[in-house]
Amino acid sequence: MVLVAFILVAALTRVLPHPPNFSPVAAIALFGGAYFASRQWAFIVPLAAMLLSDLVLASINGGLYASWFGGFGIWLGYACVALVTALGLRLRGKVSGFRVLGHALAGSVLFFAVSNFGAWLADPTYPATVGGLGMAYTAGIPFFQWTVLGTLFYSALLFGGFALLRHRLPALRAQTA
Repeated sequence: MVLVAFILVAALTRVLPHPPNFSPVAAIALFGGAYFASRQWAFIVPLAAMLLSDLVLASINGGLYASWFGGFGIWLGYACVALVTALGLRLRGKVSGFRVLGHALAGSVLFFAVSNFGAWLADPTYPATVGGLGMAYTAGIPFFQWTVLGTLFYSALLFGGFALLRHRLPALRAQTA
């Protein structure tokens, strides 16, 4: 339940004002992959937390955000969460600051690569050419810095906060080794 609480609280921070793409999404996925004993729950909890925060955002923002639920972009976003969770599985039993840093950077790059490829596929603004793909990636560059910073920030909070909690509550160590 502690892992679920960490992930839910982090996911709900998406409703707070923040720079574009500065979000906990990739960090949540890495954290779930690294610590849930059950691989099934490692995927379910981050995806469910993402869905919950998306529903809250849609109810707050309505309009364009709510219409996103019917499009290709939402499925691509959830696929990215699943892919980053799979990346987080590689942290199991081997969590260290250096490894979390590397996986957080890899997760950010993965999110950038997949989401901008999806934008190229779905957005008629980008021609269905190699040049159009380059345009989609170029358009995403200003947002990439915030993706990296958000992933690093939330990874530090989740992994660091959980390490401190595990230090104080030895029962958590045995359950999340």
